[in-house]
Amino acid sequence: MSDYKYVLLEKDPVEHIARLTINRPDRRNALNDAATDEMGMALEDVADDDDVRVLILTGAGGSFCAGADLNTLKGGSDPGVLTSENSDDIRRGFRGPHKMILAVQRMEKPVIAMIDGTAVGAGFDLACACDIRIATQKASFMVAYIRVGLFPGFGGTWLYPRTLGSMGKAAELLFTGDFLPADEAYRLGFLNRLVDSEDLESTTMEMARKIAAGPPVAMRLSKLMLYKGLEFDLETALKMAAAAETITLTSQDHEEGTKAIREKRKPNYEGR
Repeated sequence: MSDYKYVLLEKDPVEHIARLTINRPDRRNALNDAATDEMGMALEDVADDDDVRVLILTGAGGSFCAGADLNTLKGGSDPGVLTSENSDDIRRGFRGPHKMILAVQRMEKPVIAMIDGTAVGAGFDLACACDIRIATQKASFMVAYIRVGLFPGFGGTWLYPRTLGSMGKAAELLFTGDFLPADEAYRLGFLNRLVDSEDLESTTMEMARKIAAGPPVAMRLSKLMLYKGLEFDLETALKMAAAAETITLTSQDHEEGTKAIREKRKPNYEGR
């Protein structure tokens, strides 16, 4: 268990699964500067821990994340760095939020968002940055920035069309600030699973265990190429695929996987 104030980091070395919980239920897990910084540190911890093979990202108390804490914005009771009168200070103030988003998206391990309740603004962006999203019928999503005269400074304009699968739907949510209900999010493919509240934990853990049982070397390379491939033409992607497959073909994990098939047993991957 972590010693952070606003997040909880739990690791299971036996199952190779970590869970990172935004723990500000009284503020619907809205992010202030300190919570964002703690998220960045906790994500770095997970990324550097070879015993962790998959991360579950969630929120406490029936919400995923309500975005930036309104108390830290203009007119709020606890103004943060983004309310500075100096434009350079504001620009530099995005380093923490950007570190958090990039840490999720660039992490070599798969990240599952376990969502119960609202994911709004920066919380929606955080869910978009995850690889897999599992939610309940209580979940709802909103870009929100337009409602308070803001631009999505957490990377939303890059994330939305890629995760929603439609430039048109991304534009609609971006320009209107309307809620996206859970059933529509599932129909669009934004959500991988839509479950009843009582099944959220078990469904998420089933997915996490399945991933954690897989070969870590191949998993890391697959996630890397999944996202980098969006930037490549096909010829470049094929060359990169050959390089990545050369690594996996010479790995002990590959040898163990083929041996397990021949011996009709489950493989025991060690990430080598």
